[in-house]
Amino acid sequence: MIDNGNFVHPALFYRSDQEYLDCLVPFVTDGLAVGEPVAVAVPGPRLDVLREGLGAAAERITLLDMTREGRNPGRIIPRVLRRFADAHRDRHVRIIGEPIWAARSDTEYPACAQHEALINMAFAGRDVTIVCPYDMSTLSAEALDDAVETHPLIWDSERRYDSDRYAPEAVIARYNRPLADTGPDDAVLRVGTPADLPAARRFGSDRARVLGLAEERVADLELIVTELVANSLRHAGGPSRLGVWRENGHLVCEVRDTGELTDPLVGRRPAEPGQTSGYGLLLVNDLADLVRVHTGPGGTTVRVLFTTGD
Repeated sequence: MIDNGNFVHPALFYRSDQEYLDCLVPFVTDGLAVGEPVAVAVPGPRLDVLREGLGAAAERITLLDMTREGRNPGRIIPRVLRRFADAHRDRHVRIIGEPIWAARSDTEYPACAQHEALINMAFAGRDVTIVCPYDMSTLSAEALDDAVETHPLIWDSERRYDSDRYAPEAVIARYNRPLADTGPDDAVLRVGTPADLPAARRFGSDRARVLGLAEERVADLELIVTELVANSLRHAGGPSRLGVWRENGHLVCEVRDTGELTDPLVGRRPAEPGQTSGYGLLLVNDLADLVRVHTGPGGTTVRVLFTTGD
């Protein structure tokens, strides 16, 4: 079981705008009253509700649209939560983070659930409170059940209480699901040595252009291919397989190898000052629209998706 120490991580279950405001406005204003920095990262429509409800107090906090900042759940911990908390290490910090909303797809949801579980590990012992709202009127029963497992505290309009099913490690394991090998045979390149890296980059960019990825994003894909293939060759101890194809409105870039990732927070820790290596998956999470990972004794698959909108 993760020891949260000073870290406070409640799930807020709400059913209406009024319930949302009744809990979160005091959370924000109470923090401001005692000099605590406050950030709000929620989907755009929720952001509008809170901005109006806070009035002039909204000008004193950091407001972020989670549909942009957290489009890939893998970037929320380093680029949203840690970035704000680390900038105020001398004080208690309050954050509202809403990473799961009804429009999240079935493809995105496993990464969202794992993210919520990993917050507990990423902030263990930190002097931070992160409240995660869940809209009971629109979210699935699965999402609400998972929230009880990923949050040690539950808040609703009537009370605050300890979760009796808190088990974040179980959620991380449950959504570590195999990713079906759905790419066509001609979309695959086998990479055996570092000398193959230039060919892998060319393969990735050529495939992306043929498949219609916007030119400004081809450079992002080349960086992702470089990082994933180089990491695979460095850590897996054997050849890897690079695939690039289109599927369900996405361009997919995937690397499979025989290694196993043993650190569940890999790619979610901000780079430290002066760090020159070890941040490959952090870069991948930052550039991609979605990253899905499956890892185990039989090997690791990292699947990166770019939204193409068709």
